[in-house]
Amino acid sequence: MPRERTSMRKIREVLRLKWKLGLSYRQIERSVRLGHGTVCAYLRRAKREALSWEQVERLSDAELEARLFPPPPRPAAGGRALPDWAEVHRELKRKGVTLSLLWEEYRQRHPQGYGYSRFCELYRSWEGRLDVCLRQHYEGGEKLLVDYAGHTVEVVDRDSGQVREAQIFVAALGASNFTYAEATWSQAVEDWIGSHVRTFEALGGVSELVVPDNLKSGVTKPCRYEPDVNRTYAELAEHYGVAVVPARVRKPRDKAKAESAVLQVERWILARLRNERFFSLGELNERIRELLVELNERPMKVLGLSRRQLFEQVDRPALRPLPERPYEMAEWRKVRVGPDYHVEFEGHYYSVPYQLVGDQLELRATSRVVEVLDRGKRVAAHRRDRRRGRHTTLAEHMPKAHQAYVEWTPRRLVEWAAKTGPATAELVEQILLSRVHPQQGFRSCLGLMRLGKRYGAERLEAACRRALSIRGLSYKSVQSILETGLDREPLEEPVEAAPIEHGNVRGAGYYGADRRDEVRPC
Repeated sequence: MPRERTSMRKIREVLRLKWKLGLSYRQIERSVRLGHGTVCAYLRRAKREALSWEQVERLSDAELEARLFPPPPRPAAGGRALPDWAEVHRELKRKGVTLSLLWEEYRQRHPQGYGYSRFCELYRSWEGRLDVCLRQHYEGGEKLLVDYAGHTVEVVDRDSGQVREAQIFVAALGASNFTYAEATWSQAVEDWIGSHVRTFEALGGVSELVVPDNLKSGVTKPCRYEPDVNRTYAELAEHYGVAVVPARVRKPRDKAKAESAVLQVERWILARLRNERFFSLGELNERIRELLVELNERPMKVLGLSRRQLFEQVDRPALRPLPERPYEMAEWRKVRVGPDYHVEFEGHYYSVPYQLVGDQLELRATSRVVEVLDRGKRVAAHRRDRRRGRHTTLAEHMPKAHQAYVEWTPRRLVEWAAKTGPATAELVEQILLSRVHPQQGFRSCLGLMRLGKRYGAERLEAACRRALSIRGLSYKSVQSILETGLDREPLEEPVEAAPIEHGNVRGAGYYGADRRDEVRPC
């Protein structure tokens, strides 16, 4: 029972109530608000020291504490061999290593050494003198704790003289305190993810857990029990095979090693940079790397080893290997499919299957690829195109009618019309030549095809011949001729169509070769 949690005043009260007033244990417990075991332990210790209430009244608090809680006897000079407690502390960081195992190895080296109970008692006494953060137990390769320093570093633009504040990212391994730090322009997702990737590469391996703070780039919704991790951050964790366990809100002890590492970086790196001027982020990071080597090589006072030595002994052997390729930053967006079965990302439009029109989907974009997912299933993938206002369309995403539309070219339309007759072919060619862009005449030509299916090739040919004679070079003219039956009336004089003269007209030989142009159906 740790006596520092109970004042000597309460202990005196326990003894007074029992010896002077003769109260029962239950009455004493209720009076001083202590547990039954605690009250019994105090009375047992006083009885062992053969104390009476008169003696207790004459003793000071310090004297009474010394009688009831005597310090452990110091080992006599030349007596039992004392273990190297710093070495014991380091070994306990290894996976599977226990005090029982270390005691057995100690007794093999020193058969006359301390028994197991005394061995544990002496170690706990030594451990109690360590810093609070060190008393937390970390196994090798288990936890990587990450955070941003509260201080920033100024970077001056050489050309404009503008000053920007660089953020300092800090990461520390729990078992060895091995520290990594770098400067980034912001704490946004891109820099946050990039810092993690570079940290893993600097360590040469991956820890089992990553313990971040609750900043927005890592945790979208802080919660004591089930925090929501940012989608991109979760994808990074999946890529490297680590688990993200955010620290509890306003619980700095959950990431005490990160807090300690930040303090060390601020004192041993940033403080040294206070009078230096930097003109680029790369220049600043180069200087940080130099000072980081010194920080990790400095021996720690209590353990007698440097962070680098402890890292090589404890953490590095336990780290998981890096994946074959580093994680590539991906942006996630929620997008809704427009009526033209395209989704928009940064001003460019990418097609998805037309059946998904109106649905809300997830979009994942890397520097090279744009993927669209429906409830976790990929439904489309495109090469990323940074041209704004343009479309990237796959034919398999279109309805069949749109696919057929896209397959048509000016040459194919003229060839189809020639199968119906020379007048139909000539009318189709005249329609295409009369437009600034041939695609503007596609709908008219496809309308003629539909009229041919409805009225037959013979009537369509006659109607086209009449349309040419009256210069009615349009779908509506042919439709009107067929609906009124004028195609059955004889022509008075066959009129040969004169060539159209216009600065944008290409001429009849233009369609001798297939000149497919990009078509984007609506």
